[in-house]
Amino acid sequence: MSDSPAAAVSAPTHPRAVLWLIAGTAAWGLSFPVQKMLTMLQQTRVPEADSWFLTSWIICLRSLLAAGLLFLWRPKMLLGMTRNEVAQGLLLGLIGGLGLILQADGLAHTQASTSAFLTQAYCVILPLWHCLSRRIFPDWRIAGSTVLVLWGISILSGLDWGTMTMGRGEWETLASSLAFTFQIILLERPKYRENRMIPVTLLMFLGFALWSAPVAVMAAPRLPDLVTVAAAPKVFVLLSILAVFCTVFAYGIMNAWQPHVSATEAGLIYCIEPVCTAVYALFLPALLSAWTGVAYANETVTTTLLAGGLLITGANVLTQWRPQAKPAVAGVIPASGGAGSGERNAGRHPQ
Repeated sequence: MSDSPAAAVSAPTHPRAVLWLIAGTAAWGLSFPVQKMLTMLQQTRVPEADSWFLTSWIICLRSLLAAGLLFLWRPKMLLGMTRNEVAQGLLLGLIGGLGLILQADGLAHTQASTSAFLTQAYCVILPLWHCLSRRIFPDWRIAGSTVLVLWGISILSGLDWGTMTMGRGEWETLASSLAFTFQIILLERPKYRENRMIPVTLLMFLGFALWSAPVAVMAAPRLPDLVTVAAAPKVFVLLSILAVFCTVFAYGIMNAWQPHVSATEAGLIYCIEPVCTAVYALFLPALLSAWTGVAYANETVTTTLLAGGLLITGANVLTQWRPQAKPAVAGVIPASGGAGSGERNAGRHPQ
């Protein structure tokens, strides 16, 4: 990772950037089954605890551990922070923290692979938001992607068309996707373009903890339960996996290598996340179950998962796809432009 602002797309480092982003995305996918197992393990330690308490406390501890690791790595990173860096870090923490809490609690009430696919709804919500904010009509790709996502969501969530109801886990996951949409919008704001991402990321982790800690305290059956659910070696190991691989590593890789690929290509790479989660869910639950002694069955490939997952993945690909413009023929002046138009456009690079 570099403290410097995002660099321009770099051709020589492009292949490495793609491989690292795939690795970071695979690490993100790992968080779904690990988080679900950790929630189930903590439930055995405090049976009366509800999912709001368990998931928010996991996020708080995971974020504090990740922030501590970053601080140990770069202890002087907070020196000389600008007002913009502080504002962006805290806002990302508050907005992203809300999304993480909703996503984690929703994960407690649905399958890991379903949660991962539904989270990808932000890939379509984001271009819709841009169209609405700019008051432009969505093009055919956005309209088609919206239809595909809604269709895939209805399949994965088990939507009952007769009563128009979905489960708690699906609704919360979709709400988290909306929060992640605003988090991405915040990252795109030009006023934050010169910020150093390592200290911003550290403040973001602290923001996650700042948001989730009060929720955990209010939802705890008893205050001593805050210690009870965490005071076990296996809990610490699972928390460490989430902090190291799914938080520090994943965020670090994305902040360091995404500037070396186009935004379109990065979006396509991130679509791999639910696929990775679906693969992990085929074997990892049983391994974790054998280690922890908590029953967590492997998921199976069902027609529902395949149909819903393919529809949402296809929608993401359609949203990100941009047909390459045909190269202009040398010496040919557009019929409607005239000579003046040809002179004005000389030397302009395609967008």
